[in-house]
Amino acid sequence: MTGDIDPGIARSWLLVNAVRTETFDAAYSSRADQVILDIEDAVDPGLKDAAREDVARWLEDPEKRVWVRINDRSTPFWSDDVDRLKGLPGLAGVVLAKTEAAEHVTETFDRLGGATPVLPLVESALGIEEAVPIARARGAFRLAFGSGDYRRDTGTSADDMAMAYPRSRLVVASRIGGLPGPIDGPTVGTAHRVLREQAEVTVSLGLTGKLCLDVDQLPVINEVISPTPSEVAWARDFLEDFERRGRVIRDGSDLPRLGRAKKIDRLARAFGVEPR
Repeated sequence: MTGDIDPGIARSWLLVNAVRTETFDAAYSSRADQVILDIEDAVDPGLKDAAREDVARWLEDPEKRVWVRINDRSTPFWSDDVDRLKGLPGLAGVVLAKTEAAEHVTETFDRLGGATPVLPLVESALGIEEAVPIARARGAFRLAFGSGDYRRDTGTSADDMAMAYPRSRLVVASRIGGLPGPIDGPTVGTAHRVLREQAEVTVSLGLTGKLCLDVDQLPVINEVISPTPSEVAWARDFLEDFERRGRVIRDGSDLPRLGRAKKIDRLARAFGVEPR
């Protein structure tokens, strides 16, 4: 069930249109590591008040723990969003749309009471340029990439090479800011082959999660971003050998391999991946 995986390492982040309240329970019971109820781009301006209220009522259940994508700081909806969501027991955190400055994060964090994590969604050229201050901002939890809006803003194609720079920029900013690996943008479409290829690019560039738009995408994303069974087997063999030899470092490659083995083992235990 959603919420069983720590959001700091969560692979799949399922966006759910807040107007479709009948889908909330199914999304929460899905294989998504985390669920985001979307009251921003998915909702027509004339329906935002009603959608916000529906989400708030659903989050009054303390047994639920989901994120909410709120409207960006420059809009008149932002203030109503944070004020209505503040203190709700089911609110795991907020995804802040179109983040372009560190103060967007800190103002949101402070208005929510100084304890609710803020996940900045970086969706523009300015946001990418300001990625390091955003990652260092008080309250920032993990960065995410709004790839579609970024392409519209910059005219960049969806080609992997064209999109490598903004993704890498978020990876580096996350490292500098001491945050977990960032969350990649969604893949549009139903072809699992394309989704798998794009998720593999996500992993290769150092991003550790991916937004998604459909529950059918969840198994593929979770599989690709998880360690493989063969990687888990290697990691546990290495760690066992390291213990047997008295935890002695033999050469300069041992420490990087040890760090990688520990990370793979930790993720495998969290995701339930067994060695082959």
